[in-house]
Amino acid sequence: MSPQSPRGKNASRDIDPVSPQAASNAATSASKNSTGKKSYVLDIRQPSATAARTATPSKPRDIDTPVVAKPKAPALPNAKKVFIKTYGCQMNVYDSERMADVLSPIGYAPVDSHEDADLVILNTCHIREKAAEKVYSELGRIRQHKNKSKPDMTVAVAGCVAQAEGEEIMRRAPVVDMVLGPQSYHKLPEMIAKVARGTGDVLETEFDTLEKFDQLPETRAVKGFSTFVTIQEGCDKFCTFCVVPYTRGAEVSRPVDHIIAEIRGLAAQGVREVTLIGQNVNAYSTSGPDGKEWGLGELIRHVALIGGIDRIRFTTSHPRDMDDELIATLGAEPKLMPYLHLPIQAGSDSVLKAMNRDHTYAHYKQLIAKIRAARPDIALSGDFIVGFPGETDADFEATIKCVEEIGYGSSFSFKYSVRPGTPGASLPRQVPEDVKSERLKRLQDLLYQQQWDFNQSLIGRTLDVLVENGGRENGQLFGRSPYLQGTHFDGPESLVGQIVPVKITSAGRNSLTGELV
Repeated sequence: MSPQSPRGKNASRDIDPVSPQAASNAATSASKNSTGKKSYVLDIRQPSATAARTATPSKPRDIDTPVVAKPKAPALPNAKKVFIKTYGCQMNVYDSERMADVLSPIGYAPVDSHEDADLVILNTCHIREKAAEKVYSELGRIRQHKNKSKPDMTVAVAGCVAQAEGEEIMRRAPVVDMVLGPQSYHKLPEMIAKVARGTGDVLETEFDTLEKFDQLPETRAVKGFSTFVTIQEGCDKFCTFCVVPYTRGAEVSRPVDHIIAEIRGLAAQGVREVTLIGQNVNAYSTSGPDGKEWGLGELIRHVALIGGIDRIRFTTSHPRDMDDELIATLGAEPKLMPYLHLPIQAGSDSVLKAMNRDHTYAHYKQLIAKIRAARPDIALSGDFIVGFPGETDADFEATIKCVEEIGYGSSFSFKYSVRPGTPGASLPRQVPEDVKSERLKRLQDLLYQQQWDFNQSLIGRTLDVLVENGGRENGQLFGRSPYLQGTHFDGPESLVGQIVPVKITSAGRNSLTGELV
């Protein structure tokens, strides 16, 4: 596949400008600009937080654990019901939420189980080993229920497995009525109508990201105080272990005005924290309202002007796209949280070259030094793959040295597994499974110790915590620190939705405990 640069493609788009002055107005207004589109100006200094709501956490997802789209309100008696099961990363979680938004105007309300649903959507991920087989197993259970109890149920497979294996899914799983790739879910109402009529193509796997963004509803219904916002999709890096360029397409950056309008709508619903997401989020580049090229740093500074949004994060980044402007923004923008997920994958230059990462460990180390100089309180998170084809004992020791020298507050680490269709699948010198397992254990022992040490270093410090909901015990609250750890402390329920100072009194590997200051 030929990579397609987003820069020229987006530069000619008609951007709806939003001035900093308008973004700071303490009022809400709607007017039409010269293009005929509505432009919304909104500032909410103190969002209401009287109701205890369960927030969508901004913690990086364990992509091996599926998520079910939760109903935001009880379904009306005559409403059609949709069950959306999400596999994979934050991008898929966001996509599933937008599917629910697309389906809402045609009468679909989310439910918790496929047994209650008129429409079932499996939003799939192709990153992990045997991803497709997991989908077929789930489809087998759905087929049994459909045949036995719900013959009129419509079944759809969406996401990256659908993109990679759409025709095979239709052939192998007759229970499936629709297959749609990540760039096609805005066509769901049209596809549902085709299924109902028994006519038309029910396989949609075209790469048209901008059309998808243009067709999405301007507003989102969210539940909670922290949420994801997609600003970029696709990947042009072609790492030899990764399927993303083949399932998500080339890098495309979303127009500034679309992003700002969505975040303003989220602020109006009480959202206090947004995480800007993309396959390579720091590759974001498009024409801004001022006619100049905007990168992620400029976009973050603009988002920070939106009243009611008090915390900003972004993920996932690539070292090749970590430019000086973004590093300067990390140091200068107080709303940007001191937490950066910047994967290196391996510490050996020979392995990095085989992975087609297009950077060296020395380059990564220099980046980290610049980032820490700009933001001394930053915590780092990383991704690591052990047992990549050709990885020697010396290569693995280089990864251990990398972790020891850099130091991580959190991490994700995995054994390499073959992805059919990727260059890595055909590389010689595949590493034996027992060697991979031994290396992974040693690496994780080190990473987990670093995570423990970092959390212990926070004891005695006072951190601002975004309170998401009540805790497990009476009188207990739960929120997230600037470093994304779950934080437990006692306090009144009226604090849900607020950002409050908490003095940390104890820490485990994954969570903190403290006292309200």
